[in-house]
Amino acid sequence: MTTERVDVLVVGGGPVGLFAAALLAARGLRVAVWERRDAPPTGSRAIGIHPPSLDAFATVGLDTAVLAEAVLVRTGVARSRGRVLGTLSFDRASATHPYVATLDQHRTETLLRDRLGPGVLRTGTAVTALDRHRSHVVAHGTGPGDEPVVVEASFVVGADGARSAVRDLLGIATTGRDYGDRYVMGDFADPEPSDARSAALVDVGPLGVVESFPLPHGRRRYVALVPIEVVPAGDPGTPDPSVARRLAAIVAERTGARPDPATCTMTSGFRVRRREAERVGVGRVVLVGDAAHEISPIGGQGMNLGWLDAADLAPVLADAVASGAAGPWPDHARRRQRAARRAARQAEANMALGRPTGALGTAAREALLRTALALPTADGLAGVYAMRWA
Repeated sequence: MTTERVDVLVVGGGPVGLFAAALLAARGLRVAVWERRDAPPTGSRAIGIHPPSLDAFATVGLDTAVLAEAVLVRTGVARSRGRVLGTLSFDRASATHPYVATLDQHRTETLLRDRLGPGVLRTGTAVTALDRHRSHVVAHGTGPGDEPVVVEASFVVGADGARSAVRDLLGIATTGRDYGDRYVMGDFADPEPSDARSAALVDVGPLGVVESFPLPHGRRRYVALVPIEVVPAGDPGTPDPSVARRLAAIVAERTGARPDPATCTMTSGFRVRRREAERVGVGRVVLVGDAAHEISPIGGQGMNLGWLDAADLAPVLADAVASGAAGPWPDHARRRQRAARRAARQAEANMALGRPTGALGTAAREALLRTALALPTADGLAGVYAMRWA
């Protein structure tokens, strides 16, 4: 068995790992990506692509390809009990991309795979051990058919998600908490009136929040806070007809919109937790994305945080490869941990705003949103939701 030598091994071939690899390859580094899954990407999963991510995509020419397929969400509308509370415009949220783009995750991943050279992505390959040395890391793994594979890399990037094998191999613990909130989401043919089909809609009525976002090909993603018994188990990409019917009924009851369960192409349930790795990395191994920090999916920030981790890390790694320097890099760690904590606080505020409440609480929440969305500072609020700070 021969040992391959690369500048950087990326463990995890999801959207964050693929983007990290594309950025590093664009800087002339030799890169390999190990991805445990052996099947092509499927499912809509995470859909929101925020302006800072689109700016980062431009460095590898990905922004044009994404925008050619995505829906551009230029406004967000807050509603409650059948009434519009206010509208948030993204016109001033970014000088380059005054909108949030929505695209199925499998399409984003496919476009990212297309940015990699032949042989860079090794599917069906899982990491099993990391031997760390002063000048390099030797990664051991199993490839398709369980054959052993070995790569010697100057650096290793762990982009392998919330259950990161890289993080476990480094012995890095996580801190955080679990929340009681439970959500179900599903993709349906868009039942909203034509004047609302390019807007993000958030209904904060007394029974709990319903968020919805347009998707390509006339579809809409609905996300609803639900009782625990509605949260489905199983494959998050497969539509469960009973869950689709229950979700459609919840949407109709709370918002008046009537998605057709027969058009549902995906259902998924999720519980919410917050986790942060105690360290972003050790020596020549560094964590990005959910491996470093996991936050609530509400607000659609998690995947974008990972992309911006990669964008921040890529020049640091490129310089280190050129100079022979080794990690850790405290400035990078501080920047990305600070961004993750801010995103987590924002997600917590979003969850609190969408929980069920009584008559007085609902009236107070509606008054707060009407005021916030009517003030001149609403442009700043749009910038917060568009992750201009990240």
